[in-house]
Amino acid sequence: MKRGFANLPLHGGKAPRWLFARMVKMAGAIAEVVCQEFGPEELLARLSDPAWFQAFGCVLGFDWHSSGVTTTVCGALKEGTRPFAREAGLFVAGGKGGRSRRTPQEIEEACLATGLDAAPLVYASRMSAKVDSAALQDGYQIYQHCFLFTRGGRWAVVQQGMNEANGYARRYHWLAGVGEVREDRLKAGLQTSQKTFDFVCEPHAAIAAEATGTVLNMVARESDKARDSSAEAARLHPDKLLAEVASLQTLTLPRRHEVLLRDINPEHLHKVLLTTYEQQPSDFERLLGLPGVGPKTIRSLALISELVYNAPASQRDPAAYSFAHGGKDGHPYPVSREVYDKSIDFLREAVNQAKVGLTDKREAMRELSAFLAQWRGRETPPFGG
Repeated sequence: MKRGFANLPLHGGKAPRWLFARMVKMAGAIAEVVCQEFGPEELLARLSDPAWFQAFGCVLGFDWHSSGVTTTVCGALKEGTRPFAREAGLFVAGGKGGRSRRTPQEIEEACLATGLDAAPLVYASRMSAKVDSAALQDGYQIYQHCFLFTRGGRWAVVQQGMNEANGYARRYHWLAGVGEVREDRLKAGLQTSQKTFDFVCEPHAAIAAEATGTVLNMVARESDKARDSSAEAARLHPDKLLAEVASLQTLTLPRRHEVLLRDINPEHLHKVLLTTYEQQPSDFERLLGLPGVGPKTIRSLALISELVYNAPASQRDPAAYSFAHGGKDGHPYPVSREVYDKSIDFLREAVNQAKVGLTDKREAMRELSAFLAQWRGRETPPFGG
């Protein structure tokens, strides 16, 4: 552990069938208790906290530091909540690999049974995945997407990307209403509870990873001008824009631009840029949502926005500023013992009331007691410092 972040090494394989069956039972029981006692919105809020999510995985019996905790916990939660989903008003869609592509269909099926409008939820699912794969380019390829939502329209996302070069994974947490808000989203019908969610400006609730250094972060607050310039560039005729790209390739650029520049291929970009020109996206969010607009297009437009419009994009890795519990050396801020106590006590209460067999309950309580004893004997929590 470093600076309060959970480094998640990539682990292959699957949880044993006998263990996963118990994980499903325990995850469902804890989720049901939370929904009954505090409401499904509270469960979404807890899952958006990476420390709580990691502790939840420990309670279910999974390795605390493995990348597999994300996919297995989400899978167990999806299966475990299925029997009481309509009663509790909590629905889980998506999954790992190919299952993630079924997320829109699963959202629509759940909404059809409840009368909830599926369109804003499908949009939130697609846009959160698009942001973490194209607008935030940090070297991690998204391969797991879990979308949770309530009958009231609140939603959360837990998705994970892998970096084969360093052998680690990065988990992205989203929670409707936590990110930046924009009043003009009211007109677009993207209201989330009492706030209006902005998908392209500081949208994450948390990112479970250690900051890696320089990235292309088009969703940083300081990238606001770059987002506007990129959308403006996308509205230009492809011939004019590609002429700018061709001229840029003859320039001697700073070292930090080399990766961006070599990815620009005017021939490959023409088809996508013709689509953006025809669609005339009014802002960066609508640009990002267009079919075919992916990482290479965003990198190209980001470079053009800097060199043509003098609007540099942020290179700040948001993982360094995303944790509610802080870090042991005070970075990004000191650990709050009170907050950690609340999280642990919440878990103890949930498991104590869970509708599981005596053996499973006793085992879960043993794990929680050991975890609590280990933490209270340290200066900082075992998975937080």
